[in-house]
Amino acid sequence: MGRVKVTEKYQVTIPKDVRNKIGLNPGEIVEVSVLDENTIVIKRFRIKEPLKLLIGDKALFNRHIPVEEVEEAAEE
Repeated sequence: MGRVKVTEKYQVTIPKDVRNKIGLNPGEIVEVSVLDENTIVIKRFRIKEPLKLLIGDKALFNRHIPVEEVEEAAEE
């Protein structure tokens, strides 16, 4: 851990040792919150079920579609 400087655009760089320790990657979402006037917490925002977020809770089809039927349709 270390100290970082806030830029004119209020940006900070998360130190490499911290990024490596938690496995943080570029493009990930983090949540920033304030505990008190001197403490800011940055937490990784993770989606528990990403597929549910992408396709929703509803079934895509009214019936089960066998793999063979999907393969046949793909060949057409």
